[in-house]
Amino acid sequence: MAKVLITGGTGLVGKRLTKMLINKNHEVVILSRNPKNENEFKWDASLNYIDEKALKDIDYIVHLAGAGISDKRWTDKRKQLIIDSRVKTANFLFEKTDELKVDLKGFISASGIGYYGSITSDKIFEETAKAGNDFLGEVCQKWEQAAHQFSTKNIPVTILRTGIVLAKSGGALDKMKTPIVSPLGSGKQYISWIHIDDLCTMYLKAIEDRLVGVFNAVAPDYQTSKSFSRTLAKSIKRPFLGVGIPSFILKIVFGEMAILLLEGSRISTKKIEKNKRYSFRFSKLQKAMSNLK
Repeated sequence: MAKVLITGGTGLVGKRLTKMLINKNHEVVILSRNPKNENEFKWDASLNYIDEKALKDIDYIVHLAGAGISDKRWTDKRKQLIIDSRVKTANFLFEKTDELKVDLKGFISASGIGYYGSITSDKIFEETAKAGNDFLGEVCQKWEQAAHQFSTKNIPVTILRTGIVLAKSGGALDKMKTPIVSPLGSGKQYISWIHIDDLCTMYLKAIEDRLVGVFNAVAPDYQTSKSFSRTLAKSIKRPFLGVGIPSFILKIVFGEMAILLLEGSRISTKKIEKNKRYSFRFSKLQKAMSNLK
């Protein structure tokens, strides 16, 4: 049994991961700005504050905290918040665990497939690919650099570059369930997705099986915006319109953030499947959709 500290534990992934950890008899501690339960402790990295009791005897930190990438338009202020909420929090955790001499067995951090940049290309991106030169590439690169600090103290670091997380309620899938389902833009861009249980199992694997390194956390099922939308429409029994929502409309509505909807390439899962023999429970979109009804 391990004692696991989770940042962002009240979010979509954090809640599910907490349940799965507890079901496996692990102890979970959550950092929150507004703690409500007995296993939640207050912290505020912007004020350099943390209830130090949260760090007592912890074995692993799972760092999920971060302002939502797609929650609001990307103003300069919002962009800085997106970076700071990931990087400054990781820096703060590094400083406090070092100061308090916490004997960590591992630091496990979320990241995003935005690391490779928001582009649509013929390339299938593996973990060794260079970071993209756009905003999301910058965010993920700085995010991961902050996580890698822990390795300087001989603490194993695991980073999961995640795509769109599909869950039964909340998250991206709810927003996709429109009265008429249609692709976005050209419909040719790829959508990299993962079922929430597969993602949380990867986090469990990092703790229980010492999964260490950088891994793409997406399903091994290449779907374009058009094929994804068609499968979704069939699953929820709603009309499918094959003509995509025009790019210019999305750019007017979402501004620069529209790139999230209009671009996307294929992401390789070979490393985690071969090197760590990970077997996806939901490797196909249709199976994932059926489970999430």
